[in-house]
Amino acid sequence: MKDLKKLWIGLAVLAVLTPLGLLASGDAWGEWGADAFKKMLGFIPKGLVRFSDIWKAPLADYSVPGTADFLGYIISAFAGILLVVLATWLIGKGLSRKDRGNTEG
Repeated sequence: MKDLKKLWIGLAVLAVLTPLGLLASGDAWGEWGADAFKKMLGFIPKGLVRFSDIWKAPLADYSVPGTADFLGYIISAFAGILLVVLATWLIGKGLSRKDRGNTEG
């Protein structure tokens, strides 16, 4: 239990430090939009044009409307951590149920 507490503290510290990303210039690797591809490649790939409107990020640009940039970053970090922990927990629960059903005894 002590190690788990250290893990949560570490995750909280990393989440609070996420606004350091605001100090970097340019786009994060792999987070390029159509404009960035146009600038890098000289054209926008057809697949990007076709599929670019399918998904809209719930916290686009790591911002929360009505909050300062750094606060939006922190909220985005905690939301991401929460979603990953929840997904991992749900997958673990599903796998443990499956294992219990397959045990011979």
